[in-house]
Amino acid sequence: MPFAHTPTGELHFDVIDAVAPWYETAETIVFQHGIGAHSGIWSEWLPALVDRYRIVRFDMRGSGRSVIPPTDFPWTLDLLTDDLLAVADAAGAGRLHVVGESMGGTIALNLALRNPTRVATLTITNGADVGSPIQRVQAWAEQLDANGSTAWSDQMMADRFHPGVLEGDKREWYARQQATWTRDTILNALGVLRDTNLRPRLAEVQCPVQLMHGDASPFIPVNVMADMHLALPDSRLQIFAHARHGLPFSHARECAAVLRGFLDGRGR
Repeated sequence: MPFAHTPTGELHFDVIDAVAPWYETAETIVFQHGIGAHSGIWSEWLPALVDRYRIVRFDMRGSGRSVIPPTDFPWTLDLLTDDLLAVADAAGAGRLHVVGESMGGTIALNLALRNPTRVATLTITNGADVGSPIQRVQAWAEQLDANGSTAWSDQMMADRFHPGVLEGDKREWYARQQATWTRDTILNALGVLRDTNLRPRLAEVQCPVQLMHGDASPFIPVNVMADMHLALPDSRLQIFAHARHGLPFSHARECAAVLRGFLDGRGR
């Protein structure tokens, strides 16, 4: 069970290397999830990718088998970006493709700005470059204090997925792992996101960017993603119909097909 070691705790990750032998080099994709999610959300992306790309998934700080920080831990965007880079280093990834969902997309964007030579491409799903427009999160603290993580997760399931879009086992798994997130981890990570504004620096992003967004996220309006698309020097935007904030899980195969087309179309 591999772990990336950081000065403030260990991060669990896994590597899937099934690249076909006729490819001379194995390029690496590192997947970064966001608040309430889990590295397992990428499972249905893998069949479209593993023949050509080495896959690295990890549990972000505060979730899964990674370190759970104490209440007074000083969360920052740069710390979470360092976590992503620590996982990439531990997995032996040099220049990498980064895929981030929700807050994971913000972290991945920050990595592309801080370490441009390490990022070959950037893909963001249901994410944002700025935290202030994010909607319907001001009540999270009251909800968590009043009813706990399970009730918070129940509401988040409605915010992530349209009714009937997930089959029983998939929905139950997502709700179960989401409810394991602690109040402090949720709110501390959210605080970092709400204080983030990378919009003034988007013109500095040097790599190609693929943006994906659902048409009905209750947190991030489509225009936030559209504005990011317009501000990036080299980006493309795909909007998915009948998708809420759980886009990379509810529409995993469709998202993976877009990613594969994006990566394969870079004119090697």
